Amino acid sequence: MPFYQKKGQLPHKRHTQFAKPDGTLHHEQLFGTIGFDGMSSLLYHLHPPTMVTSVEAPRNARPIEGVKEHITSRRVQGFNVPSSGAALASRVPLMFNADCVIAVARPDAPDPQARFYKNADSDEVVFIHDGTGTLHTMFGDLAYKPGDYLVVPRGVIHRWSPEKGSDQRWLVIESAQPIVTPKRYRNHFGQLLEHSPYCERDFRSPELQEPVNQTGAFPIDIRKEGMIHTVTYERHPFDVVGWDGYHFPYAFSIHDFEPITGRVHQPPPVHQTFETNAFVICSFCPRLYDYHPKSIPAPYNHSNIDSDEVLYYVEGNFMSRKGISRGDLTLHPGGIPHGPHPGTYEGSIGKTETAELAVMVDTFRPLRLTQQAIDIEDTGYHTSWLGYTPQKID
Repeated sequence: MPFYQKKGQLPHKRHTQFAKPDGTLHHEQLFGTIGFDGMSSLLYHLHPPTMVTSVEAPRNARPIEGVKEHITSRRVQGFNVPSSGAALASRVPLMFNADCVIAVARPDAPDPQARFYKNADSDEVVFIHDGTGTLHTMFGDLAYKPGDYLVVPRGVIHRWSPEKGSDQRWLVIESAQPIVTPKRYRNHFGQLLEHSPYCERDFRSPELQEPVNQTGAFPIDIRKEGMIHTVTYERHPFDVVGWDGYHFPYAFSIHDFEPITGRVHQPPPVHQTFETNAFVICSFCPRLYDYHPKSIPAPYNHSNIDSDEVLYYVEGNFMSRKGISRGDLTLHPGGIPHGPHPGTYEGSIGKTETAELAVMVDTFRPLRLTQQAIDIEDTGYHTSWLGYTPQKID
């Protein structure tokens, strides 16, 4: 995120001596992406973060392709996915391309205290549909609750601790490109502008915890080139006494997104929440409908020529769709138009507001479906626009 944060103990100047009470030095680590050109932070460890004791043979974690070339609108019933275990093991990839992976998860166990995960391939956005708990990271802890987006930059060492007895439902988006706030919401200094649907105070940064000064065996599962490499370190990775910079995990609640409305129907970009060079993430939130006296609140038919559109349904009655349940994902692929289901176009006239909640991912390259998605899809969804009967409007 392009705003400065400062936590814990720091030396007066970067790259200078920073002594511990016993006279030995803390160990500085530059953490950033895009080489030395992107956003970064400096972390200060009790011990070098480099003491590797073993590296295991990698195991394959790449999505298994079920369908490659296709032009069929699809509905995948996400809550029907068999999913259990700790955070990483419970992920079930449903759609993917070279730029992203879209998965769902229902973790029912915390990550082990002394085992950690690092995605060295991708930034991640984890949307918390259901459940509460804590994301523990080398930057500190982030408590989460339903509706939270947790943005975890690549390379962040972390583990998940769902609250005991709290049923968890997550949407997980992995991105090969950095995930940032939309450029049009920011000035050239990086500050969010007045027309942005959120501001910096809506974002929650990690709460730094006491450094963990432990020697032992601390395995980190590192995803690299689609493989999981388990690298075991001699020191606990959360031995950070302080950090500062612009690059860190953070949380943002979809309930703090302030919808942009107008006299006539607004296009999907007004709902944009995050962006990359390869796809965007949008938030459909409760809002007032269009207020032109002749407005049609339902979205107009539009052609997906340059992008695939995925909608993840969270809460409420999505007024342009029929037969949709919580946790469903719909995919409307590029190359064909799509629009409201029969009757919903005319049926929206006169309605003044919506309570719907959904997350949308628009990719600029076609998505492939995994076999896990094919196994739980509604095979008749692409025919659900048949049976239209024209209706007279008074």
